[in-house]
Amino acid sequence: MNYKLKKSDAAEEREKGVLGTAVRRLLPLMKEEKRSVAIALVAILITSAMTLIAPVIIAHTIDTYIQNKIFSGVVEFSVILLFIYIIGAISNYIQVRTMGAVGRRVLFNLRNAIFNKLESLPVAFFNQNKAGDLISRINNDTDKLNQFFSQALMQFASNLVLIVGAGIFLLVINVRLGAASLVPAVIVLIITQFLSPWVKRTNLASLRSLGSMSGEVQESLNNFKVIVAFNRLDYFRDKFRETNEANYTASIKAGIANNTFTPIYTLASTIAQLIVLAYGIYLVSVGSFTIGLLIGFILYVNNFYNPLRQLASVWSSLQLALAGLDRISEVLALESDMDIVATNANDRPTDDSMLSFDHVSFGYPDADADVLHDISFTLEKGKTYALVGPTGGGKTTTASLMARLYDPTKGTVYLAGRDIRSYDPTERAKKIGFILQEPFLFSGTVRENILYGNDEYATYTTEQIVALLERANLDTLLSRFSEGLETKVTSSNDAISLGQKQLIAFMRAVLRKPDILILDEATANIDTVTEQLLDDILKKLPATTTRVIIAHRLNTIENADQIYFVNAGTLTQAGTMEHAVDMLLHGKRES
Repeated sequence: MNYKLKKSDAAEEREKGVLGTAVRRLLPLMKEEKRSVAIALVAILITSAMTLIAPVIIAHTIDTYIQNKIFSGVVEFSVILLFIYIIGAISNYIQVRTMGAVGRRVLFNLRNAIFNKLESLPVAFFNQNKAGDLISRINNDTDKLNQFFSQALMQFASNLVLIVGAGIFLLVINVRLGAASLVPAVIVLIITQFLSPWVKRTNLASLRSLGSMSGEVQESLNNFKVIVAFNRLDYFRDKFRETNEANYTASIKAGIANNTFTPIYTLASTIAQLIVLAYGIYLVSVGSFTIGLLIGFILYVNNFYNPLRQLASVWSSLQLALAGLDRISEVLALESDMDIVATNANDRPTDDSMLSFDHVSFGYPDADADVLHDISFTLEKGKTYALVGPTGGGKTTTASLMARLYDPTKGTVYLAGRDIRSYDPTERAKKIGFILQEPFLFSGTVRENILYGNDEYATYTTEQIVALLERANLDTLLSRFSEGLETKVTSSNDAISLGQKQLIAFMRAVLRKPDILILDEATANIDTVTEQLLDDILKKLPATTTRVIIAHRLNTIENADQIYFVNAGTLTQAGTMEHAVDMLLHGKRES
């Protein structure tokens, strides 16, 4: 299955969406926050009501008390105005605090959802997508949504209520003057509708370029020792410069797009005020308007256009949030093709069969041809099997199918007589141990790493674990670490050699007591003496444990019960060691 993240047709259609589409897409993210959002909306209504009442009181005070020089009335209504503004300030604080908490919770839940989704996806997904871009989606894109929910959303709602309320007051006070003052707003809304898809596209491109830059940085840092060893700092510096320039260009375009609305809205506000002043002064001169009413009308024009001007930045924030949501939705919409299937009548009896391939073929999504072609073989319980062959012949792919890191494109893999797809991940992991050539370790201690995923010994004390390792003949391996079980480990710890990491992976796998143990070049970075020690440990595994060894060094497989030669997508029995050597040499000459 192709898991390559890219812009879908649906995303293209969403670019054409308007406010209603945006609301429908964002509301599901707040389905658990209905109570908090309701409180914030009530606070917004109170704040807006206080703001809209003030101009009426000011107009009444001017016409009734200031013009008639009644000081007591001015003081009285000044106190009323102060009380109104205090109520507005309190309600505004409530909605800011409430929505700030909503934004943080939405961010928390969204990041959990993305990470849980990533955990459910198969290995193929991570082979096809850069880790840096995925990290950018979890960190940067979700943060854009957090900023929108905690800051811009309620500002958007508040401004919308003010605009509607102020527009109603303008039309009620004087229909003609009100309609004339709203003409620039209509023109601005048409322009906004036209420019919004472009703003969103530029923000989406900026987020993608940021994800690409994160991927380049991670790749450079992960391979820094190799870069220094080969003195290729210039190469990675040039690559980063190109990516950084692309991100710079994309961010400049996004910045221009995001700031386009502000001058347009400001111009509309200025034109509306000029219209009101010119027409309003005329109405005052003919006796149709009072001075106080004109001042109140101008305040309502400001209450209409100032929020509209603020909506310019809020609208850009919305477009940025929607662009981030597009990238997040691409991940959340993915479904794993590694489903658990029901057992069926075609499953084979267990007898002595531990694992078998039945006409299995496999090809990677981006590959032009299959890596394996119609392979069939059976591994019996308690025996040792070796896979040999030239590099790129398909050995590791075969082992990956055994552990169900991938599913065959054709055919079936059977584990203990059952379709391997019918096992849930926990059950399958208990049956199969897999030691990679470059094992991954988690930050922590040797103890935490060897017990990772092994609940059986999770509550064991240090003494019990040491005794357990002695019974499994693994205590000699533990002695290779200066602080024993408490030796500090990180995923990139240079204090622990690659060989020591393989020893930890070996102990981790053996302690699980798997039915089948797969070693993919697991001794490639280990000295000959330690390799012999590991071989002795393998011989002392339970008699029912099946061992699969992938190796280039022939001494590693000399005690195998059966040797398979894997090359050019085919698998054939090699028979004796001498025959395997002949086939390996012949295969290399052919390649």
